Amino acid sequence: MTTLLDPAILFFCFGLLAGALRSNLEIPPQIARFLSLYLLMALGLKGGFALAASGLTREVATTLAAALLLAVVVPLGGFRLLRRFLNGFDAAALAATYGSVSAVTFITAVQVLEQRDIAFGGHMAAAMALMESPAIIIAIYLANALRKEATATAALRVGGDGSVALAGPPAPSPIGKILHESFTDGAQLLLLGAMLIGIVTGEAGAETMKPFTQDLFKGMLALFLLDMGLSAARNMPRPRDVPASLALYAVLGPLVHATLALGLSVVFGVSAGNAALLMVLAASASYIAVPAVVRYAIPEARPALYVGMSLGVTFPLNILLGIPLYIAVSQAVLGAA
Repeated sequence: MTTLLDPAILFFCFGLLAGALRSNLEIPPQIARFLSLYLLMALGLKGGFALAASGLTREVATTLAAALLLAVVVPLGGFRLLRRFLNGFDAAALAATYGSVSAVTFITAVQVLEQRDIAFGGHMAAAMALMESPAIIIAIYLANALRKEATATAALRVGGDGSVALAGPPAPSPIGKILHESFTDGAQLLLLGAMLIGIVTGEAGAETMKPFTQDLFKGMLALFLLDMGLSAARNMPRPRDVPASLALYAVLGPLVHATLALGLSVVFGVSAGNAALLMVLAASASYIAVPAVVRYAIPEARPALYVGMSLGVTFPLNILLGIPLYIAVSQAVLGAA
Protein backbone atom coordinates (compact mmCIF):
# COMPACT_ATOMS: atom_id res chain seq x y z
CA MET A 1 0.00 0.00 0.00
CA THR A 2 2.87 2.37 0.76
CA THR A 3 4.18 1.91 -2.78
CA LEU A 4 0.77 2.66 -4.30
CA LEU A 5 0.63 5.95 -2.35
CA ASP A 6 3.92 7.10 -3.85
CA PRO A 7 3.29 10.18 -6.06
CA ALA A 8 5.17 8.70 -9.05
CA ILE A 9 3.11 5.48 -8.91
CA LEU A 10 -0.10 7.48 -8.50
CA PHE A 11 0.77 9.45 -11.64
CA PHE A 12 1.17 6.12 -13.44
CA CYS A 13 -2.29 5.07 -12.21
CA PHE A 14 -3.67 8.43 -13.34
CA GLY A 15 -2.15 7.86 -16.78
CA LEU A 16 -3.79 4.43 -16.96
CA LEU A 17 -7.15 5.98 -16.10
CA ALA A 18 -6.79 8.85 -18.57
CA GLY A 19 -5.76 6.44 -21.31
CA ALA A 20 -8.66 4.09 -20.57
CA LEU A 21 -11.05 7.06 -20.77
CA ARG A 22 -9.57 7.94 -24.18
CA SER A 23 -8.50 11.37 -22.99
CA ASN A 24 -6.47 13.56 -25.35
CA LEU A 25 -3.90 14.07 -22.59
CA GLU A 26 -0.45 13.26 -23.95
CA ILE A 27 3.23 13.93 -23.39
CA PRO A 28 4.88 15.09 -26.65
CA PRO A 29 7.22 12.38 -28.00
CA GLN A 30 10.23 14.70 -27.82
CA ILE A 31 9.55 15.41 -24.13
CA ALA A 32 9.08 11.69 -23.41
CA ARG A 33 12.38 10.98 -25.14
CA PHE A 34 14.12 13.67 -23.07
CA LEU A 35 12.68 12.24 -19.84
CA SER A 36 13.90 8.77 -20.77
CA LEU A 37 17.42 10.05 -21.46
CA TYR A 38 17.43 12.07 -18.24
CA LEU A 39 16.42 9.07 -16.12
CA LEU A 40 19.06 6.84 -17.71
CA MET A 41 21.77 9.49 -17.30
CA ALA A 42 20.84 10.12 -13.66
CA LEU A 43 20.71 6.39 -12.94
CA GLY A 44 24.10 5.83 -14.57
CA LEU A 45 25.68 8.66 -12.58
CA LYS A 46 24.22 7.43 -9.30
CA GLY A 47 25.44 3.92 -10.05
CA GLY A 48 28.89 5.20 -10.92
CA PHE A 49 29.15 7.27 -7.76
CA ALA A 50 28.14 4.24 -5.67
CA LEU A 51 30.65 2.01 -7.46
CA ALA A 52 33.40 4.56 -6.89
CA ALA A 53 32.65 4.42 -3.17
CA SER A 54 32.38 0.61 -2.89
CA GLY A 55 34.93 -0.57 -5.43
CA LEU A 56 34.93 -3.95 -7.18
CA THR A 57 33.80 -6.56 -4.67
CA ARG A 58 32.96 -10.24 -4.76
CA GLU A 59 29.24 -9.46 -4.73
CA VAL A 60 29.62 -7.16 -7.72
CA ALA A 61 31.19 -9.99 -9.73
CA THR A 62 28.73 -12.67 -8.61
CA THR A 63 25.70 -10.44 -9.17
CA LEU A 64 26.81 -9.58 -12.70
CA ALA A 65 27.40 -13.28 -13.37
CA ALA A 66 23.88 -14.09 -12.14
CA ALA A 67 22.46 -11.33 -14.36
CA LEU A 68 24.23 -12.71 -17.44
CA LEU A 69 23.04 -16.24 -16.67
CA LEU A 70 19.44 -15.01 -16.38
CA ALA A 71 19.78 -13.11 -19.66
CA VAL A 72 20.53 -16.41 -21.43
CA VAL A 73 18.35 -18.90 -19.55
CA VAL A 74 15.11 -16.86 -19.56
CA PRO A 75 14.81 -16.32 -23.35
CA LEU A 76 15.86 -19.90 -24.16
CA GLY A 77 13.36 -21.35 -21.69
CA GLY A 78 10.69 -18.92 -22.81
CA PHE A 79 11.10 -19.90 -26.46
CA ARG A 80 10.78 -23.61 -25.71
CA LEU A 81 7.57 -22.99 -23.80
CA LEU A 82 6.02 -20.43 -26.16
CA ARG A 83 6.77 -22.60 -29.21
CA ARG A 84 4.00 -24.93 -27.99
CA PHE A 85 1.39 -22.21 -28.47
CA LEU A 86 2.78 -19.98 -31.22
CA ASN A 87 4.60 -20.08 -34.53
CA GLY A 88 8.36 -19.91 -34.25
CA PHE A 89 8.72 -16.23 -35.14
CA ASP A 90 6.14 -15.00 -32.63
CA ALA A 91 7.69 -17.28 -30.01
CA ALA A 92 11.18 -15.89 -30.70
CA ALA A 93 9.95 -12.28 -30.52
CA LEU A 94 8.14 -12.88 -27.22
CA ALA A 95 11.13 -14.76 -25.82
CA ALA A 96 13.30 -11.73 -26.63
CA THR A 97 10.74 -9.38 -25.09
CA TYR A 98 10.53 -11.27 -21.80
CA GLY A 99 14.20 -12.19 -21.77
CA SER A 100 15.31 -8.57 -22.03
CA VAL A 101 14.62 -5.84 -19.45
CA SER A 102 12.59 -2.70 -18.84
CA ALA A 103 14.68 0.28 -17.76
CA VAL A 104 11.61 2.15 -16.47
CA THR A 105 10.57 -0.75 -14.23
CA PHE A 106 14.13 -0.91 -12.89
CA ILE A 107 14.33 2.85 -12.28
CA THR A 108 10.99 2.77 -10.47
CA ALA A 109 12.24 -0.09 -8.26
CA VAL A 110 15.41 1.88 -7.47
CA GLN A 111 13.27 4.81 -6.35
CA VAL A 112 11.17 2.56 -4.10
CA LEU A 113 14.30 1.07 -2.49
CA GLU A 114 15.73 4.53 -1.85
CA GLN A 115 12.44 5.68 -0.36
CA ARG A 116 12.49 2.71 2.03
CA ASP A 117 16.20 3.14 2.85
CA ILE A 118 17.04 -0.35 1.55
CA ALA A 119 20.69 -0.63 0.50
CA PHE A 120 21.65 -1.77 -3.01
CA GLY A 121 24.75 -1.56 -5.16
CA GLY A 122 25.45 0.90 -7.94
CA HIS A 123 26.60 -2.02 -10.08
CA MET A 124 22.95 -3.04 -10.56
CA ALA A 125 22.74 -0.43 -13.33
CA ALA A 126 25.53 -2.36 -15.07
CA ALA A 127 23.54 -5.56 -14.54
CA MET A 128 20.60 -3.96 -16.32
CA ALA A 129 22.76 -2.97 -19.29
CA LEU A 130 24.26 -6.48 -19.37
CA MET A 131 20.83 -8.13 -19.51
CA GLU A 132 19.43 -6.11 -22.40
CA SER A 133 21.12 -7.58 -25.48
CA PRO A 134 21.56 -11.39 -25.06
CA ALA A 135 17.84 -12.12 -25.49
CA ILE A 136 17.73 -10.09 -28.71
CA ILE A 137 20.73 -11.94 -30.13
CA ILE A 138 19.28 -15.33 -29.17
CA ALA A 139 15.90 -14.49 -30.75
CA ILE A 140 17.51 -13.40 -34.02
CA TYR A 141 19.60 -16.57 -34.11
CA LEU A 142 16.44 -18.65 -33.62
CA ALA A 143 14.58 -16.69 -36.33
CA ASN A 144 17.44 -17.18 -38.77
CA ALA A 145 17.38 -20.93 -38.06
CA LEU A 146 13.62 -20.99 -38.74
CA ARG A 147 14.11 -19.20 -42.06
CA LYS A 148 16.82 -21.63 -43.15
CA GLU A 149 14.53 -24.53 -42.27
CA ALA A 150 11.66 -22.96 -44.22
CA THR A 151 13.91 -22.32 -47.22
CA ALA A 152 15.15 -25.91 -47.24
CA THR A 153 11.58 -27.24 -47.03
CA ALA A 154 10.43 -24.99 -49.89
CA ALA A 155 13.34 -26.15 -52.04
CA LEU A 156 12.44 -29.77 -51.48
CA ARG A 157 8.81 -29.14 -52.44
CA VAL A 158 9.76 -27.37 -55.64
CA GLY A 159 12.19 -30.10 -56.59
CA GLY A 160 9.65 -32.85 -55.98
CA ASP A 161 6.77 -31.71 -58.18
CA GLY A 162 8.42 -29.30 -60.59
CA SER A 163 6.20 -26.38 -59.60
CA VAL A 164 7.35 -22.79 -59.90
CA ALA A 165 9.08 -21.52 -56.79
CA LEU A 166 7.26 -18.85 -54.80
CA ALA A 167 8.92 -15.98 -53.04
CA GLY A 168 10.81 -17.37 -50.10
CA PRO A 169 11.01 -16.08 -46.54
CA PRO A 170 13.00 -12.96 -45.73
CA ALA A 171 16.76 -13.36 -45.81
CA PRO A 172 18.42 -14.12 -42.48
CA SER A 173 19.21 -10.99 -40.50
CA PRO A 174 22.97 -10.28 -40.34
CA ILE A 175 24.10 -11.00 -36.79
CA GLY A 176 26.98 -8.53 -37.08
CA LYS A 177 24.65 -5.63 -37.83
CA ILE A 178 22.30 -6.59 -35.01
CA LEU A 179 25.21 -6.87 -32.58
CA HIS A 180 26.40 -3.41 -33.59
CA GLU A 181 22.93 -1.92 -33.11
CA SER A 182 22.50 -3.67 -29.74
CA PHE A 183 25.80 -2.55 -28.27
CA THR A 184 25.77 0.98 -29.72
CA ASP A 185 22.16 1.78 -28.84
CA GLY A 186 22.09 5.40 -27.69
CA ALA A 187 20.21 4.78 -24.45
CA GLN A 188 22.51 1.97 -23.39
CA LEU A 189 25.61 3.96 -24.30
CA LEU A 190 24.33 6.91 -22.27
CA LEU A 191 23.76 4.70 -19.24
CA LEU A 192 27.24 3.16 -19.43
CA GLY A 193 28.91 6.47 -20.23
CA ALA A 194 27.23 8.19 -17.30
CA MET A 195 28.25 5.31 -15.03
CA LEU A 196 31.87 5.63 -16.15
CA ILE A 197 31.80 9.38 -15.51
CA GLY A 198 30.37 8.71 -12.05
CA ILE A 199 33.16 6.24 -11.28
CA VAL A 200 35.85 8.66 -12.45
CA THR A 201 34.52 11.73 -10.61
CA GLY A 202 33.53 9.87 -7.42
CA GLU A 203 32.44 11.76 -4.30
CA ALA A 204 33.25 15.20 -5.72
CA GLY A 205 31.13 14.48 -8.77
CA ALA A 206 28.27 13.20 -6.62
CA GLU A 207 28.21 16.46 -4.66
CA THR A 208 28.35 18.58 -7.81
CA MET A 209 25.57 16.66 -9.57
CA LYS A 210 23.31 16.25 -6.54
CA PRO A 211 20.66 18.71 -7.80
CA PHE A 212 20.54 16.76 -11.08
CA THR A 213 20.60 13.21 -9.77
CA GLN A 214 18.64 13.67 -6.53
CA ASP A 215 16.44 16.77 -6.40
CA LEU A 216 14.97 16.54 -9.91
CA PHE A 217 14.76 12.75 -10.13
CA LYS A 218 11.43 12.16 -8.40
CA GLY A 219 9.51 14.76 -10.40
CA MET A 220 10.98 13.62 -13.70
CA LEU A 221 10.10 10.01 -12.90
CA ALA A 222 6.52 10.98 -12.03
CA LEU A 223 6.09 12.80 -15.36
CA PHE A 224 7.59 9.89 -17.27
CA LEU A 225 5.38 7.35 -15.49
CA LEU A 226 2.34 9.46 -16.39
CA ASP A 227 3.33 9.05 -20.04
CA MET A 228 3.94 5.32 -19.53
CA GLY A 229 0.49 4.94 -17.95
CA LEU A 230 -1.08 6.57 -20.99
CA SER A 231 0.91 4.29 -23.33
CA ALA A 232 0.12 1.16 -21.32
CA ALA A 233 -3.62 1.88 -21.37
CA ARG A 234 -3.58 2.43 -25.12
CA ASN A 235 -1.57 -0.73 -25.81
CA MET A 236 -3.59 -3.15 -23.69
CA PRO A 237 -4.50 -6.05 -25.98
CA ARG A 238 -8.16 -6.91 -26.48
CA PRO A 239 -9.09 -10.23 -24.84
CA ARG A 240 -10.08 -11.81 -28.14
CA ASP A 241 -6.68 -10.97 -29.66
CA VAL A 242 -4.63 -12.85 -27.05
CA PRO A 243 -5.06 -16.57 -26.33
CA ALA A 244 -5.66 -17.44 -22.69
CA SER A 245 -2.34 -19.29 -22.54
CA LEU A 246 -0.42 -16.15 -23.57
CA ALA A 247 -2.31 -13.92 -21.14
CA LEU A 248 -1.36 -16.42 -18.43
CA TYR A 249 2.28 -16.27 -19.54
CA ALA A 250 2.26 -12.46 -19.34
CA VAL A 251 1.20 -12.74 -15.69
CA LEU A 252 2.92 -15.91 -14.45
CA GLY A 253 6.07 -15.80 -16.59
CA PRO A 254 7.54 -12.79 -14.76
CA LEU A 255 6.83 -14.46 -11.41
CA VAL A 256 8.73 -17.57 -12.51
CA HIS A 257 11.63 -15.46 -13.80
CA ALA A 258 11.75 -13.50 -10.53
CA THR A 259 11.77 -16.77 -8.57
CA LEU A 260 14.71 -17.98 -10.65
CA ALA A 261 16.54 -14.72 -9.89
CA LEU A 262 15.83 -15.16 -6.19
CA GLY A 263 17.24 -18.70 -6.29
CA LEU A 264 20.44 -17.49 -7.95
CA SER A 265 20.69 -14.71 -5.37
CA VAL A 266 20.53 -17.26 -2.56
CA VAL A 267 23.16 -19.46 -4.23
CA PHE A 268 25.51 -16.55 -4.98
CA GLY A 269 24.99 -14.79 -1.64
CA VAL A 270 23.50 -11.60 -3.08
CA SER A 271 22.17 -9.04 -0.58
CA ALA A 272 18.43 -8.43 -0.23
CA GLY A 273 18.44 -5.05 -1.99
CA ASN A 274 20.47 -6.29 -4.96
CA ALA A 275 18.39 -9.48 -5.10
CA ALA A 276 15.20 -7.41 -5.26
CA LEU A 277 16.56 -5.48 -8.24
CA LEU A 278 17.72 -8.70 -9.90
CA MET A 279 14.20 -10.08 -9.46
CA VAL A 280 12.75 -6.89 -10.96
CA LEU A 281 15.06 -7.15 -13.96
CA ALA A 282 14.28 -10.83 -14.53
CA ALA A 283 10.53 -10.20 -14.23
CA SER A 284 10.45 -7.13 -16.47
CA ALA A 285 9.83 -7.19 -20.19
CA SER A 286 11.26 -4.85 -22.81
CA TYR A 287 8.83 -2.66 -24.76
CA ILE A 288 11.35 -0.19 -26.23
CA ALA A 289 14.69 -1.79 -27.11
CA VAL A 290 13.36 -5.17 -28.25
CA PRO A 291 10.55 -3.86 -30.51
CA ALA A 292 12.95 -1.40 -32.14
CA VAL A 293 15.25 -4.25 -33.20
CA VAL A 294 12.75 -7.08 -33.66
CA ARG A 295 10.50 -5.14 -36.04
CA TYR A 296 13.45 -5.01 -38.42
CA ALA A 297 15.08 -8.36 -37.64
CA ILE A 298 11.95 -10.54 -37.27
CA PRO A 299 9.30 -8.89 -39.47
CA GLU A 300 7.27 -12.13 -39.47
CA ALA A 301 6.39 -11.64 -35.78
CA ARG A 302 3.31 -9.64 -34.74
CA PRO A 303 4.19 -6.38 -32.91
CA ALA A 304 0.67 -6.15 -31.50
CA LEU A 305 1.36 -9.38 -29.64
CA TYR A 306 4.77 -8.75 -28.11
CA VAL A 307 4.29 -5.01 -27.51
CA GLY A 308 0.73 -5.45 -26.26
CA MET A 309 1.62 -8.16 -23.76
CA SER A 310 4.75 -6.47 -22.40
CA LEU A 311 3.49 -2.88 -22.23
CA GLY A 312 -0.22 -3.48 -21.79
CA VAL A 313 -0.13 -6.37 -19.29
CA THR A 314 3.26 -7.11 -17.69
CA PHE A 315 4.49 -3.54 -17.23
CA PRO A 316 1.47 -2.29 -15.23
CA LEU A 317 1.44 -5.45 -13.11
CA ASN A 318 5.12 -5.03 -12.26
CA ILE A 319 4.80 -1.33 -11.44
CA LEU A 320 1.71 -1.70 -9.25
CA LEU A 321 2.17 -5.14 -7.67
CA GLY A 322 5.43 -6.76 -8.74
CA ILE A 323 7.97 -4.31 -7.32
CA PRO A 324 6.60 -4.34 -3.74
CA LEU A 325 6.19 -8.13 -3.94
CA TYR A 326 9.78 -8.74 -5.09
CA ILE A 327 11.18 -6.43 -2.41
CA ALA A 328 9.13 -8.10 0.33
CA VAL A 329 10.10 -11.61 -0.77
CA SER A 330 13.80 -10.78 -1.11
CA GLN A 331 13.84 -9.33 2.41
CA ALA A 332 11.91 -12.29 3.81
CA VAL A 333 14.32 -14.81 2.25
CA LEU A 334 17.62 -12.93 2.48
CA GLY A 335 16.99 -10.72 5.50
CA ALA A 336 16.21 -7.02 5.75
CA ALA A 337 19.04 -4.69 4.82
